[in-house]
Amino acid sequence: MDDKVKTKLSILADAAKYDASCASSGGDKRDSMKSGGIGSLTGSGICHAYAPDGRCISLLKILLTNSCKYDCAFCINRRSSNVPRARFSVKEVVDLTLGFYRRNYIEGLFLSSGIIRDSDYTMEELIAVARSLREEHQFRGYIHLKTMPDASPELIEEAGRFADRLSINIELPQEDSLARFAPEKDSRDIRKTMGALRLKIDEQTDAQKQKTRQPLRRRFAPAGQSTQMIVGADASTDADVLTTSTTLYSGYHLRRVYYSAFSPIPDASTALPLKPAPLVREHRLYQADWMLRFYGFAFLEIVSATDAGMLDLTIDPKLAWAMRNRHVFPFDVNRASYEELLRIPGLGPTAVKRIVASRRWRRLRLEDVARITRSIKTARSFLTAEGWHPGRSLDVANLRDRLVRPPTQQMELFG
Repeated sequence: MDDKVKTKLSILADAAKYDASCASSGGDKRDSMKSGGIGSLTGSGICHAYAPDGRCISLLKILLTNSCKYDCAFCINRRSSNVPRARFSVKEVVDLTLGFYRRNYIEGLFLSSGIIRDSDYTMEELIAVARSLREEHQFRGYIHLKTMPDASPELIEEAGRFADRLSINIELPQEDSLARFAPEKDSRDIRKTMGALRLKIDEQTDAQKQKTRQPLRRRFAPAGQSTQMIVGADASTDADVLTTSTTLYSGYHLRRVYYSAFSPIPDASTALPLKPAPLVREHRLYQADWMLRFYGFAFLEIVSATDAGMLDLTIDPKLAWAMRNRHVFPFDVNRASYEELLRIPGLGPTAVKRIVASRRWRRLRLEDVARITRSIKTARSFLTAEGWHPGRSLDVANLRDRLVRPPTQQMELFG
């Protein structure tokens, strides 16, 4: 790799770090052992992305360019930002991807870009990279492409034939915030693109159900679509964020909504906060998101456990809900339904499945549950088991203090 490409890589890899929506869950299992090509989507890796079987795979995560014609106030790569600029050619991205793969550094590519001339031109460049990898080099690894706002439907359809996943960032939770901080972007264009992606993905799903499998090159974005929201850049509450997420999941069948805590950028607009959003807020939103998608909680149940629309930063939202609904507990681990067990703080889907499977053979005691979950200290106050009942512990005023761990403090070296 020559020095010029190294410089570009350092700039454009760093510029891509602000995009969190690069997980690869949902991609098809495939490899190149029989095709004579190159790449795989089933091996283990070193990056924060995951194959369908749960294995971690590595992605080369870069921008095609960090130059952009838009001037979004919250973006480090905005037109008016005083940052070093760089741009890869299509061939350079292809060569980097193949070179890193051959060195066993990566197993896939996450490629985004600033808007170069217009959305269609930028989209054509991204597609050219994916097409070259797939058709010229028979690359079978994972490819995630960012779609550009208001790109033509024909280009979106072509991108979906080469990419495992497509995504377009909704940017901010509320439309009026987007109009304020990114007036050159139109939320209607973003949602229109999401709608088009959903229709194409639904067509593929229907074809699979009818057992009319299409050739691999014709399959449209088998890992679906995702998006990202910046949290803390505007006055949106957590309830506002979750309202938008719920709408996106139900209306566009997104695989994932990613949350990115706002961090101040150089020469930022005075309308933006001076302090970063707490990372724990991002974490709590992910926990609430999982409660909606995998734990059977309704949106209003989670919002009812918030204070003025904000999630409690000191305890997870599931425990916050349980604390406000103590009257429904305790649940008997030997009799409660799967859905009821999922509401016990400290028990996740994996632990609940093991409990349901184990109780078929014998009645479970508290120590049996302790072997299944590492959060027994929290769970024990909300369940009953053979020989165990929490008694009146749910009614004590200091239950929260007993369950919440005090923050860890760094010990002094010469204390």
